[in-house]
Amino acid sequence: MRMRYAAALSVVVAAGLPPGATSPGTALAQAANKSAVSFKEDVLPIFQVHCAACHAAGGAGTAASGLDLTGYPGVMKGTKFGPMVIAGDPDSSNLMRLLDWKAGAQLRMPHDKQQLPVGERDTIRTWIRQGAKDN
Repeated sequence: MRMRYAAALSVVVAAGLPPGATSPGTALAQAANKSAVSFKEDVLPIFQVHCAACHAAGGAGTAASGLDLTGYPGVMKGTKFGPMVIAGDPDSSNLMRLLDWKAGAQLRMPHDKQQLPVGERDTIRTWIRQGAKDN
């Protein structure tokens, strides 16, 4: 994904746009839309850094919700309350609602921490939009 970030930046610079002309995640999301986002290379590392401490076997998040974010099967299985990812539709995916903090404070993810950076949320959003593939 780092190469995609560099590619996105070079596209912005080559287009003659000043570096601050768009929000940080916008150019990156646009570049990511043009190339496939990989679950294993792009999305899973985000979950490993920000989510796996709670949403893994034996973790408090998994105990409370049933959501295991340590691999593709757990992400797609969702929670004991229902699916978290609607392939192709990030706006209807509960995962994005929680990560974008469009839910009550008690449901926002990650709990008691800063919101994930826009670029990381946009990577997950793009992966979902591209069909949430196990790639």
